[in-house]
Amino acid sequence: MQQPLVITIDGPAGAGKSTLGALLAERLGYLYFDTGVMYRALTLVALQAGLDLTQPEPLEALAQQVLIEVVPPTQSDGRQYTVLTDGQDVTWAIRSPEVERGVSLVARYPAVRRELIRQQQQIGLRGHVVLVGRDAGTVVMPDAPLKIYLEASLDERARRRTQERSGDEAQPLEDVRSAIARRDSLDAHVLRPAPDAVILQNDGLTPEDEVAWIMDYIARHG
Repeated sequence: MQQPLVITIDGPAGAGKSTLGALLAERLGYLYFDTGVMYRALTLVALQAGLDLTQPEPLEALAQQVLIEVVPPTQSDGRQYTVLTDGQDVTWAIRSPEVERGVSLVARYPAVRRELIRQQQQIGLRGHVVLVGRDAGTVVMPDAPLKIYLEASLDERARRRTQERSGDEAQPLEDVRSAIARRDSLDAHVLRPAPDAVILQNDGLTPEDEVAWIMDYIARHG
């Protein structure tokens, strides 16, 4: 396999998609594109506009109006990419608790998904990109030459999330496990590997192990 110009990484919450995607993109010199940031960005704009997130029609109209862009980092502040809504940098604002609470609801509306998928595809078609999400390989870029689906047990994902959070953000393991299970239920409509996806079960693997495994896969299938 020649070095693929588009790589997709899908999988459930807590499987390590973001960490792997960022490391792999850095290794290849590609743009790291977490497709979920588009839904976060739209949620942020909707909240700023005072929209009711339980009403799909205004959100659908907003999705068609706002331009969401994801580009390489524009500042050296720890970001992995820059997210813009109509030219405004919202990279950190989309990580607010309010957005976190609302994004799964916004992402469930079919018309919203259709519009944001169209914008995601435009970014993917530029090439030299690692797309990460829950339907990156099945819906956004089904023709990507390399599709990876990460799998990890619920217990493993909960353990990782608990380790990531400390101080004021710390939560009991069982609470984290329950939250991830709820997220799995919300995302069930999109959580499936593409028919030609490479399945990577990563319990017990470090992100560096995963990158090495993928690079070896690319080399072996060249």
